[in-house]
Amino acid sequence: MPSAMARSLAGRAPAVLRHGRRMALPVRSFTSLTAASKSFTPAQSQLAQARLNQKRLFQSAAVRLNVSQQAPNPKAYLESGVIKPKELVDVKKVLVIGSGGLAIGQAGEFDYSGSQALKALKEAGVASVLINPNIATIQTNHSLADEVYYLPVTPEYVTYVIEKEKPDGIFLSFGGQTALNLGVQMQRLGLFEKYGVKVLGTSVKTLETSEDRDLFARALGEIDIPIAKSIAVGTIEEALDAAEKVGYPIIVRAAYALGGLGSGFANNEEELRNMAARSLTLSPQILVEKSLKGWKEVEYEVVRDANNNCITVCNMENFDPLGIHTGDSIVVAPSQTLSDEEYHMLRSAAIKIVRHLGVVGECNVQYALQPDGLDYRVIEVNARLSRSSALASKATGYPLAYTAAKIGLGHTLPELPNAVTKTTTANFEPSLDYIVTKIPRWDLSKFQHVKRDIGSAMKSVGEVMAIGRTFEESFQKAIRQVDPKFAGFQGDHFEDLDFELQNPTDRRWLAVGQAMLHHDYSVDKVHDLTKIDKWFLYKLENIVNMTRELQDAGGLSALTKDQVLQAKKLGFSDRQIGNAVKSTEDEVRAVRKNFGIRPWVKKIDTLAAEFPADTNYLYTTYNASSHDVTFEDKGTIILGSGVYRIGSSVEFDWCAVSATNAVRELGQKAVMINKRLILKAENNQSWHYRQVAENYAEYIEASKVRVYRSRANRPGQHAQYQANKITKALTEKTFHCDVCDIPFGTKQRLSDHQKTPKHLRKSEEGNNPFVCQPCNLGYHNKSNLTRHEKSARHQQNLAAWKENNP
Repeated sequence: MPSAMARSLAGRAPAVLRHGRRMALPVRSFTSLTAASKSFTPAQSQLAQARLNQKRLFQSAAVRLNVSQQAPNPKAYLESGVIKPKELVDVKKVLVIGSGGLAIGQAGEFDYSGSQALKALKEAGVASVLINPNIATIQTNHSLADEVYYLPVTPEYVTYVIEKEKPDGIFLSFGGQTALNLGVQMQRLGLFEKYGVKVLGTSVKTLETSEDRDLFARALGEIDIPIAKSIAVGTIEEALDAAEKVGYPIIVRAAYALGGLGSGFANNEEELRNMAARSLTLSPQILVEKSLKGWKEVEYEVVRDANNNCITVCNMENFDPLGIHTGDSIVVAPSQTLSDEEYHMLRSAAIKIVRHLGVVGECNVQYALQPDGLDYRVIEVNARLSRSSALASKATGYPLAYTAAKIGLGHTLPELPNAVTKTTTANFEPSLDYIVTKIPRWDLSKFQHVKRDIGSAMKSVGEVMAIGRTFEESFQKAIRQVDPKFAGFQGDHFEDLDFELQNPTDRRWLAVGQAMLHHDYSVDKVHDLTKIDKWFLYKLENIVNMTRELQDAGGLSALTKDQVLQAKKLGFSDRQIGNAVKSTEDEVRAVRKNFGIRPWVKKIDTLAAEFPADTNYLYTTYNASSHDVTFEDKGTIILGSGVYRIGSSVEFDWCAVSATNAVRELGQKAVMINKRLILKAENNQSWHYRQVAENYAEYIEASKVRVYRSRANRPGQHAQYQANKITKALTEKTFHCDVCDIPFGTKQRLSDHQKTPKHLRKSEEGNNPFVCQPCNLGYHNKSNLTRHEKSARHQQNLAAWKENNP
């Protein structure tokens, strides 16, 4: 008979999370016999001892990490015993090509990657020259590059700089599509050979192969990697003939195009004729390809050095099925719906592709995966740093751009230390114990007569990244980062809901929320209309069920601690909970604090806490039980500028980084909080881990800033670098003169102001015709009264006033 303990364990199924899937582990019955020492084989005993020795090694490494050491200079870095490259590229001066002005499909991610390349060059003692006409970027600061030229990124001007500066190397992989196209043009003109300039990292031949659709198809055919049936053409008539051979529906892709420019779907000859005519005005070559709309879209970020060492840094999965440009799609990292077999099948294919093409540095491989089966097709390969590279770098903590630059100088992955853990090499593949969600930001409403539909051509102007321990938490965080008006997963009114679900627009997730929250659509019905994987929809259903549970509670006072904690673990904000129970954000926050429910600060350490890590990548979560950091020393909080949108982009990154440097020069600790109420995009320079003492990968709201300020003993904060909304939110939460509409940082300053002639004059009844009776306050104009009526103070006084004045 089994023991009581054996019976208690019999129903349990131990499991681990592997690539987003719960994988069962073998279970054997637990008895006194199995617990005896003789039940272990010699091999098991040796393995246990080896693990114990490994643990001791890691503990001693963690102790050594506590000892502060001065950063090495370039000479010490190169002569270090840990980092000693076998074959350094012999260059004395390197030209770095920037991406030029910001455009849809090419934004702050290339400022980030170019800046890291310049830092890598400076660290290696190599002189650097930068060409970039965008004056608002971080990389154009003279502290990074030795020489900066604000010139157009064209062959004529680059040739002029080469003649003047005489560099012996050039980086083309850090300037996006602009730098890539430039490199191909200059190679064809023979300019690199004429002036003796080496292309560092990935060769121009490889870049050309990845961009030329015909060469790309041939290259992958040589290694039996499947791609969608396609034909490269150069005229409309050729496109029509190709479509007859491929079969409708088809997708048209333009070669050497940015952000899917010139691409689109065609279901018949007329649509193809119009699409081909537009695409051929943008590119001399287009690809007529069989449409795989509805398949899963998956990406892998791969790094390879010149010695053929190769790792996959991160894989990502699109929330939306194939048919929407990845820049316009919600993306989750790591993948959540792939089986172990699917994951390794695509990983092996990505490594095979990168090695065959001869990529030296970083590369992005995009797949279409059949939802029910192991059939896949390669969509495209970006043999350069890209938007996805920036997401992968921030999501994992692996410095892709910095590592790619070092590889371009001749270093190999085993020779480079992991810049985050300090105890492993760059040849380790990151492992995540959290989920990252990226959601794009569109500003289509600012333009008249613009279609809101999204497809193969990118339309978004920015994107945000959120981190959580569950998909629900990460997803709802990201929604609030995109726009502060959203409380979380919610719906909106649509005239034809089914049409909205079937035809993607920038408001698609709102249509899904409307269907599930307010129209009781089942997971199966939403899946049939959208083709979104059911795994994601079941997770959204968890949010729907929690929302209804809160609504059914009957009020804030009826909520239990477990209900509030569960809601917070699913990513609900205090405002979102307040909306469900018909209460205010401040009241929910007070109840939550009384329950002792507070967020925990965790690290992004690239290796899921498997190795010791000295990192300042931080995020907060309610799905934890301890902090990864301590909060003893004081510092200054700097608030980020938010997601890129029309009117606010990389210039505020420059402001934030400049402020950070100024704080550090004053000998103070700088703490960056990125995201929300002016949200922080994941592809920007101000978020780089080496720039500030602490980076909070979080949305910015007044409540969160107060939490960080109080917990970490921050004496001050700078909000000038993120526009005005968070400043307004913060001042509303401090001390505000309602009569004069002026915020104050302390109660004493407010009291001093109330004694001034200006305040006394405005306080006279005749000068304040707009009166709030419940609060007995007068206002100089109606806008001040309207703002006051939205405050928590007014709501509390209004309830009491209504009781006394029925």
